[in-house]
Parts: sequence; C-alpha cells; structure tokens
Amino acid sequence: MSNHLFRNLGLALSVAVSAHAQNSGDKVPGRFIVELKPGASVPAVVAKHAVLPDVVFSDAFRGFAGDLPPGKAAALKLDPSVLSVVEDRVIGAHGKPTAGGGGGTITRTAEVLPAGVARIGAIPGVIAQTGSGIGVAVVDTGVDFKHPDLVLGAKSFKAIISRTKLQLSEGPTVGQDDNGHGTHVGGIIAARHDGYDVIGVAPEATLYAVKVLDSAGSGYDSTVIAGLDWVAKNAATVVPPIKVVNMSLGRPGTLGDNSSYRTAVKKLRDLGITVVVSAGNDQSKEVSAVVPATYPEVIAVASTSAKAGTDDIGWFIGSDTASYFTTDGAYNSTTGIGVSISAPGEDQENIVSGYIQGVGILSTRLGGGTTRMSGTSMSSPHTTGVVALLYQQAGGAISPEAVRSKIMTTAMKVGSAPFNSPTSGYTFDGVREGVLDALNATGTTLP
Repeated sequence: MSNHLFRNLGLALSVAVSAHAQNSGDKVPGRFIVELKPGASVPAVVAKHAVLPDVVFSDAFRGFAGDLPPGKAAALKLDPSVLSVVEDRVIGAHGKPTAGGGGGTITRTAEVLPAGVARIGAIPGVIAQTGSGIGVAVVDTGVDFKHPDLVLGAKSFKAIISRTKLQLSEGPTVGQDDNGHGTHVGGIIAARHDGYDVIGVAPEATLYAVKVLDSAGSGYDSTVIAGLDWVAKNAATVVPPIKVVNMSLGRPGTLGDNSSYRTAVKKLRDLGITVVVSAGNDQSKEVSAVVPATYPEVIAVASTSAKAGTDDIGWFIGSDTASYFTTDGAYNSTTGIGVSISAPGEDQENIVSGYIQGVGILSTRLGGGTTRMSGTSMSSPHTTGVVALLYQQAGGAISPEAVRSKIMTTAMKVGSAPFNSPTSGYTFDGVREGVLDALNATGTTLP
C-alpha cells in the first residue's frame, strides 16, 4: 500500500472521531452524585444538609443525585455517612448512521441474515439456543415498541434530565426510542426470526427498554446509574428475568473518576447479571481511558469488519480486520481491564480512491424496517446476544466471569485476529484476542 493511501485513511479517521467525541466526558457544573456508606440513611443525610435531590438510588447503592451548591457539596464530602461525592458527566452513544451504508425502509422486507450475525455463526436452526426465557436490558436511547421485529418486556424505564432536573418514569412504553440507536442495538441482539427484516443473534430473547440517553444520543452518568439501579431492582421480578445488560455508550474517563458508577455495575455483577459494553469509537484511546469500558466487571467489546470490502488499486480490507474507528486495549487478567473480545461493528470497509468507506451493520430501524449503523455500539450487541444464548444453555444460572471465560476461550482466530487496520493512526495493542464465535461458545457442531 502506498504512503498516500495511508495518509488519506488516517485523515478520514480523525475527522470521524473528533465529530463523534465532542463534549463527551465533560463535567456538569453544579450536578453531583452522592453515595452513602452501607447502613446510612438517605432521608437522614438529606435532612441534615437541607438538600433536595432529584432522585434517590436504592438498589445499585444507597445515594442520590441532583444540583448542589458548592458549599453543600463540600459539607457532604466531610459527612462520615457519605462515601463519595462526584460531579456528574456527559456520556453518549458509541454508534452512528453510516453514510452510503444503506437507508431505512419503512415497509417490511424479506428477512435477511445480517453479515455480522452470519460471521459469528449465530445461524437460525443450527444453534439450539435462541435466547428464549432470557431478558436483556438495552441501556440506551430506548427501543421502538412498535417495531414488529422486536419483542419487548412488560416493563420499561426512562431517566432523562429535563430543565436541569433528573426525571425518572416507569411504565409499559416509557422507554420508547426517539433516536434510533437503541432500536438498532436491540435488533442485533434479538430481532425475531419471522420472515421479515433481519434476524438477531438471540431471536427469542426479550428486550427491556432502559432509556438513559436522549433524542440526540446523549446522557449523563446519573441517568445511566438510574437505569442500572432500575435493573438491579427489577431484574429478578420481571418475566423473563434480566440476565444480560447491553450498554453501547461511554465517555472519556478513568477507572476511579466516578466510584458510584462502578459500584452500580458491580451490583449487577454480584446479582449474576453480565454487563456487556462497547469499547469506544476513538482509535487514539484504549479502553483504560473509556468509562464504563474500563471497569473490570464488564465485557468490553472492540469492533471488526464482518466481511471483506471491495478491491481498490489491487488491495482490499479483509474480514476480521480491526475497524478504523475502534478503541482497543489488551486484556489484563490481573486487573481485569481491557478488551475481552472483538465482534463485527460494521459489514465491511471499502477502499475508494484511497479513502475508507464503511458499510454499517443492517438492523432494525426506528419507525419500522431496517437501516445501517456502524461502531462498537454494534459489536457489543453481537456479544450480548451470544451471552443470552449462554444463559439459556445454562438454565439461567451462569456467573458473569464464567461467561467472559467462555467468550474468550472459544473465540475464532485467537492469536491471529483482529488483523491490523491499515489506517495511519492504528497501533496494535499487543494481543489478538480473536473474534466472537457463537457456534464454538455454545458447543455447536455444524451438520
């Protein structure tokens, strides 16, 4: 490949990344998340400091969130009943529509097995498991309740900051998508095998819409924590129970910049729920610099191409290549931080006149039909779907760490893939963790 091609590919990447990451990770002045020590009383602390929180957290941890004057925040930090007081931060979805990747279709079309689902071997009728009896919480922009290819649980949740106040609601359809990102993610996980539109990895799993991002795909640490608190409270009582959480979202950050966020994730882990997250869409970062992907309690998923792209000047980008946008980072078994697995986050990468043109993953579209998006937001739900299959196979009882081990040890091409991206900014992270393999993970033998 010529140096000219490398320079062009690098330029295309930097433009895409800078546009996506704008404002993500910013602190929200005056907004705080307060976590209390075990046994402490939220009403007592609130009364003592004369504060009026927007919301109280009860199941992920004891605490609250809302606006606090600087003096109140300082006083709370000194209170012996308080474990931590941290500023709220902006967070966003890790996916985007793909230009030139195919538009939406409002009317239903003949069913397609998407390239990503096919690449990981989640072939209907071949794998015995379908996700039946497994609930999956999609912590995102919501899910389209009217899409005929998606099966939604009877409960849903919404946490949105409106007029500077964090507002929570629960009801049959309050988690309705108004962006499209969550609907696309949900389709990758569990689009029905019904002869129309697309097929998901776990087509008989039940989705629970946990809306924590707004119509622009933006949210806050506090809205995500509220969603996780709702999952912790309801996971065991809804039918079917929630066993898996998908979070295709994130922000720049560090392991300890919001201890309450990590506490909420730990709570789900302790409840036996596996949390799968997108690694991020910033090629310049590793997951150690992305929240929540840096948390040892999650399965962080990087992105690869599902199939080979078109040939240009005698060269092409093959399947299982690291996506030009993906965040990566070698998994450290001691710290638990790093990418556990890679999975398709785009159909393919075509080279056209020296530039990459990505073709997104085909999945369900807000308003009906299908559309394409790309990003680690799309690689995460492929993994979530396989996790749902594993829970069904185990009768609903398998630990999150056993799930991680199964996913990692059964990956295809361990040691050789993902292949290097040709972009100038790509740096190999030192480990080729392999690509998600639904067939091998479930112990399925092809006929």
